[in-house]
Amino acid sequence: MADAVGPPVCINDTLTDDELRSILSRLESDKDKEVFGLVCKRWLHLQSTERKKLSARAGSHMLSRMAARFTRVLELDLSQSVSRSFYPGVTDSDLAVIAEGFKCLKVLKLQNCKAITDRGLALIGGGLPSLQSLDASYCRKLTDKGLSAVADGCHDLRSLHLAGCRFVTDGLLFSLSRNCKNLVELGLQGCTNISDSGLADLVNGCQHIRFLDINKCSSVGDVGISKVAEVCSSSLKTLKLLDCYKVGDESIFSVSKFCKNLETLIIGGCRDVSDESIKSLAAACKNSLKNLRMDWCLNISDSSLSCILTQCKNLEALDIGCCEEVTDAAFEDLRNGEIEFSLKVLKISNCPKITVSGINMLLNQCTSLEYLDVRSCPHVTKAGCDEAGLVFPEYCKVNFTGSLSEPDVLV
Repeated sequence: MADAVGPPVCINDTLTDDELRSILSRLESDKDKEVFGLVCKRWLHLQSTERKKLSARAGSHMLSRMAARFTRVLELDLSQSVSRSFYPGVTDSDLAVIAEGFKCLKVLKLQNCKAITDRGLALIGGGLPSLQSLDASYCRKLTDKGLSAVADGCHDLRSLHLAGCRFVTDGLLFSLSRNCKNLVELGLQGCTNISDSGLADLVNGCQHIRFLDINKCSSVGDVGISKVAEVCSSSLKTLKLLDCYKVGDESIFSVSKFCKNLETLIIGGCRDVSDESIKSLAAACKNSLKNLRMDWCLNISDSSLSCILTQCKNLEALDIGCCEEVTDAAFEDLRNGEIEFSLKVLKISNCPKITVSGINMLLNQCTSLEYLDVRSCPHVTKAGCDEAGLVFPEYCKVNFTGSLSEPDVLV
């Protein structure tokens, strides 16, 4: 006698919303999550309300519909491509919809949204009190007025990137100091109106900065950097000072004295930095330093570079391009074989006194090298390396002529 077959069971009658959410949370790929939403309207609704990240193009109507559907979105990316941006793109009207419709938002990315103004940023500041991260890099119409409104309204702001926002001044740093005590990441590349006074104001309130990018902020000098190093001594891990030509040894000595956890230092183009301060950096940050860029630091020579190479055992990327006084002697101390070397990226372009012999000394101790830039080194050519029998690590890319793309670890 055949077994009795019970009535069919519908999964939607069996599983609760919480159980379905639990299943959804266990799906790892975005594709699987999208397929989940194709089962039926109920599953689509659950998938929509659980979505945390969105990337979208501009358009108030479309953003309104998205806000109604994706009610728990935490991260919204409206960034435009530099090469394929469309006009007008994101506008203040779009920001009004975001401020009204995405109340849970914590991360907002607006890179290269060139049409937005202070009016739109003021709406964001007034409507998104939970915002923790804002990237408005290359939104060139923004000034202190709109950005200060964000600082005034978003007291939990922790990350702010404003590269290329040339109208930003010390006034914004004062607003951040007063309102955003939890700020840990600040990018101000190319904001040339920032000064030492503004940095001092900033760290009076924001005392836990971990990441500070003031590349090409040409008004910043030793006074401001020394103040940041002293106040944020335990937290500062990344400091970028590319082409800050007023920065010299005093800044590096201060960093060495206070910032024992520093991992990345960019001082390319800081031509007043000399051997003595770099030696102090090597001794102070020997266990923490991973990335060091000091191309065009023309006072750097073999003595300080040798200290960096022999003491900073966790160093992974180093750029000494155009340091014309560096010779093969900088690598001689590596020959004793006692140094554990983890260097992956080395850029020595335009160093005319380095030869194949120096590269050979380096290779004998550096088996993890992945990228070596020797462009415009007249004594280091492919033919010369082949003739000397140099053996590069299996996965190492050697840039002799500029034909290879460069890693962006030291940007």
